[in-house]
Amino acid sequence: MDRKIEKQKWTTKKLLTIGFGGLFAIFVMYTFVFADKSSKLNVSKERITISTVKKGPFLEFIPVTGSVEPINKFFLDVTEGGRIVEKFVQEGAFLKKGDPVIKLENASMQLSAMYNQAQLFQVQNSLRSTRLSMQQTKLRYDKDLINLNYQVLKQKRIFNRDKKLFDKKLISELDYLESKDEYENLLDSKKILLETIKQDSLFRMIQINQLENSVTSMQSNYKIIQRQLDNLTVRAPINGQLTSLNGEIGQTIHGGQNLGRIDNIESYKIEVPVDEYYLARISVGRTGTFTFDNNEYKLVIQKVYPQITDGKFKVDMHFEGAIPKGIRRGQTLHIKLALGDLSEAILVNSGGFYQSTGGQWIFVLDESENFAIRRNIKINRKNTLEYEIVSGLKPGEKVITSSYDNYGDVEKLVLN
Repeated sequence: MDRKIEKQKWTTKKLLTIGFGGLFAIFVMYTFVFADKSSKLNVSKERITISTVKKGPFLEFIPVTGSVEPINKFFLDVTEGGRIVEKFVQEGAFLKKGDPVIKLENASMQLSAMYNQAQLFQVQNSLRSTRLSMQQTKLRYDKDLINLNYQVLKQKRIFNRDKKLFDKKLISELDYLESKDEYENLLDSKKILLETIKQDSLFRMIQINQLENSVTSMQSNYKIIQRQLDNLTVRAPINGQLTSLNGEIGQTIHGGQNLGRIDNIESYKIEVPVDEYYLARISVGRTGTFTFDNNEYKLVIQKVYPQITDGKFKVDMHFEGAIPKGIRRGQTLHIKLALGDLSEAILVNSGGFYQSTGGQWIFVLDESENFAIRRNIKINRKNTLEYEIVSGLKPGEKVITSSYDNYGDVEKLVLN
C-alpha cells in the first residue's frame, strides 16, 4: 500500500537562499546608511609630498635680490680742461691715495703761469729796490741831520758868546743880530729836515706796503695757477679700485668733465629694490640674511628711499658683522628680508597645495597613513618656506603639501 510523502517546507536549499538574500539586504542597507559616501581618489604615495606639522620659530620674510655697491664712491671730475697726454693705469687697477691716473696738457694755462711768474719776479725786484733806496735815503738823511746838528751846536755857542758880548756893549748890534739870525736859521733848517725825513719815511712805507701787498697777491695767484697745473695730473682721492676710466691719449677734456670712478673697496652696501606693496612694513633696522660661500651673513636696513619707480622702492642694507671675502661690486645676492620679529607658531611646509586651495583647506593623513581627509584650516603669515597655521592643524599631524590640481573636488584620498 502506497504511503503519502509530505512535502518539506524548509529545505536546505531554501534556507541557503533566504540566508544569502538576508545578508545581501543587510549589505545594501549598510552601504546606503552606514558606509562612507564621500568621493574618493586613489593616489600613489610616490607622487605626493607628505609633510609633518610642527611647532617652532617663525619669521615672516620676503625673497629679494640686491646688488653689491660701495658705500663711498668718488668720481674723477677734472677741474681744468686739457688734452690727455698720458695714462698711468687702466680700469680695474687698485690705487692708493695720490696715485696718478691721467695727465693733461694745457698750453694757455702754462703760458699764463709763466707770465704770472715773470710779473711776480718783477714786483719782488721792485720791492727789493725800494727797500734799498729807502735805506740809502735814510743813511743820507742821517748824515745830513748829524751835520746840521753839529752846525746848530756850533752856532749856538757863537750866539751865546755874542749875546754876552752885546750885553756888555763889546760888539755891535749888527754882529749880534747876524749871529742870532744864523742860529735861528739853522734851527728852522733842522725842523724842515726832520719833517722831510718823516714825510719821506711815510711815503716809502706806503710804497713798500703796496709792493708787499702786490707780491702777496701775485704769490697767491701764482699758487692757484700752480694748483691748476698740478690738477692737470688727475690723482686718486682715496685708496680704492678704479672701476671706470673714460678717456684716451690725444682726447680733449673740458673742465668739469667726468673721467671715471674710484670705489672704496673696504666697505660695501647692498642696494635692494622692494615691491611697493611692502612699503608700510619696511623701516630702518629691519634685517635680512643671505648665504655666500656656504656661510650665512646678516644685513640691516640703514636707509629707505620712499620714491616709487616701476612699482618698486629702494633700500640700502649694510653688513652687520663680517663682510664676505671675495665679494665684488655689482654682484647679485639673494636675500631673505624680514617683515617681522621671530615668534613661536604652528608651521607647515610651503607647497603647491596653497595655489589650489588658497590656504583654506588641506588633506590630512589618518593615523594609518592609508587615507587623507580634506580639512579646513586658517593660514596667517607665510614666507617662502613655511606657513603659519592659526587653526585646523596640530603639531605632529601629517599633511599633503604638493599640488592638488588633479584632484578635482574629491574629499578623500586613498593612498597606495
